[in-house]
Amino acid sequence: MHAQLDHLVIAAASLDEGVAWCEATLGVAPQPGGTHPLMGTHNRLLNIASDAFPAAYLEIIAIEPGKRPARPRTHRWFDLDDSALQAGLAQRGPRLIHFVARVPDAQAATHALAHEEHAHIDRGPLIQASRDTPAGRLEWQITVRDDGQRLFYGALPTLIQWGPVHPTDALPSSGLAMRTLRAVHPRAPALAAALQAVGMHTMPVDAGPPNLIAVLDTPRGPVTLESKGL
Repeated sequence: MHAQLDHLVIAAASLDEGVAWCEATLGVAPQPGGTHPLMGTHNRLLNIASDAFPAAYLEIIAIEPGKRPARPRTHRWFDLDDSALQAGLAQRGPRLIHFVARVPDAQAATHALAHEEHAHIDRGPLIQASRDTPAGRLEWQITVRDDGQRLFYGALPTLIQWGPVHPTDALPSSGLAMRTLRAVHPRAPALAAALQAVGMHTMPVDAGPPNLIAVLDTPRGPVTLESKGL
């Protein structure tokens, strides 16, 4: 099993607020993204690929006003319907909340999480999603629990398997580069076991209050993004 960082997830109360945060924090404007009719969300994107994290990008995501998930009785991905997360975004602004890991076989990865001796984690069913872009049609399979939960305060990745086209194929260089990604969690051994089950053997996990920490090189120097338990 092998997995690698696909993208960081920055949640915002509104997409405009997320764009303003990006310009103020990272010093660059995000590229156009798209809408997700299946989830009632929309996004903007930035290329953050580096030698250590090839084909990685940053996603700024928000609930699209007036839209609901297409699937009845389900919640949006990444805990975006969670009242505590929404309150945190409203009070403290956009925040790193999660990351998505790219795997070659999403079915095998979810099976490994569910059956690995020290994991036994329901990452959620695989759903099919797609959207059209100028570079071609994006098609992917992604794990989304019906309750929308991220798990481990966002430090256990959502799993994704892409079709032939990847978002970074059309994303220009942004001047940003992913440097490091690590997690802190009170149940560090359990999180480390789950990460190992999907093939993220090298991601550091420390014991402590929940936090997801990403460091990016930017035109303004290194910038650290943290979830701080949100």
